[in-house]
Amino acid sequence: QAQLMESGGGSVESGGSRTLSCNIPEQLSFYCMGWFRQAPGREREGVAAINIYGIDVYGDSVRGRFTISLDKRKKTLSLLMNRLRPEDTAVYYCAGANSECAQAYLYDRLKDPTNYLDWGRGTQVTVTA
Repeated sequence: QAQLMESGGGSVESGGSRTLSCNIPEQLSFYCMGWFRQAPGREREGVAAINIYGIDVYGDSVRGRFTISLDKRKKTLSLLMNRLRPEDTAVYYCAGANSECAQAYLYDRLKDPTNYLDWGRGTQVTVTA
């Protein structure tokens, strides 16, 4: 069964940068995609989302530091993370959706991603102080 696959996780020092990638199998296509993260003992948090029209939204804690992008030709979703902080440490997941992807819904669904039905297995990002 085709599945989203994240890569690029690892350990990085506070203040550093890291880019995560999510490979989208040929069999899958989505109207919008997002990055989500979960730290131990904490609830899942929406990081960023983008739709096929290039509209992007960000969680409050990462806005201005992270950038999401979607390369439709290469079928790759990316997350450029700058000025990383120890509190960014988490498992990062990419996810795809085909409903409620219009601009009016994109930010709300970042907080309540019930429309995201396809998920990767996650990649660990650890930010050391």
